[in-house]
Amino acid sequence: MPAEQRKPLWLYPNLLSLDAPLVAVAWLYVFAKTWRLGYHPWEASATLGLAVWVIYVADRLLDTLMLGDPSRKLETRHQFHYDHRKPFRIGMAVALLVALLLVLTKMPMTIYKHLLLGGVLVAGFFGLSILASQDTREVPHSKNILAGVTFAFGTAMMAHLYRWEYGMFDMLASREFVGFAVLCILNISAIDLWKHAARSADLETKASDELALTLPLTLLGGASLVFALLDNEQSSRPFFYAVLTGSALLYVLNRTRSRFSMDALRVLADVALLVPVLVFVAASGE
Repeated sequence: MPAEQRKPLWLYPNLLSLDAPLVAVAWLYVFAKTWRLGYHPWEASATLGLAVWVIYVADRLLDTLMLGDPSRKLETRHQFHYDHRKPFRIGMAVALLVALLLVLTKMPMTIYKHLLLGGVLVAGFFGLSILASQDTREVPHSKNILAGVTFAFGTAMMAHLYRWEYGMFDMLASREFVGFAVLCILNISAIDLWKHAARSADLETKASDELALTLPLTLLGGASLVFALLDNEQSSRPFFYAVLTGSALLYVLNRTRSRFSMDALRVLADVALLVPVLVFVAASGE
């Protein structure tokens, strides 16, 4: 393979859309431990990982379709999906079938109630993806917010299903869900804000993009610290230490982003959500 076509090994999780499923499964573990689930089967993690992978692959294939002209220069991950679209489509079909079988045969009945809202969120996300892709000059804030909420909902839901005494509203209103959802929104928005700032020569636009990320990251970090300190039982402290860590890593990455390529920033943004899981494990003594 020519040198210009070779991809570094560290980029392949992103190229294969394995980064998001890995983050989802890792944080599912965090939710399960925080909510002290006595029973949490492997099927929940497998179903979540497969579902997230299918959604992300479908979104990237849809993006390449919406661009219209195949000869148009694509981002590395989109070009990879376009070049290998047939294997990805086959993989999607297989993964979707396995996920459906797990839902039908292994998941508790309460999942169907949650899947109704989850389906609405996913449908809304793809709808906004189609609309947002029509103008690449603007930051798709609505799409990013919905994507972050959807990702957090799916991840938390797979743990919440086994909290038999709590309803769906209890999950949506929990500090853990809200904190993780905001972290996901900021993580997803970061790349778009960085690209938008890099494309613009206007200093005011660059400053606005900078503030749109640094301010909410600072507020999320502060709120996470407060929630951790207010938890007298210390059951959720490790969780909010993890959210605080994720916020801090994204903040540092934002301040040092000029040192990295956009592909590297995508990978590092995922790392910024995986390292907090290690912090959670250390803080909780697991």
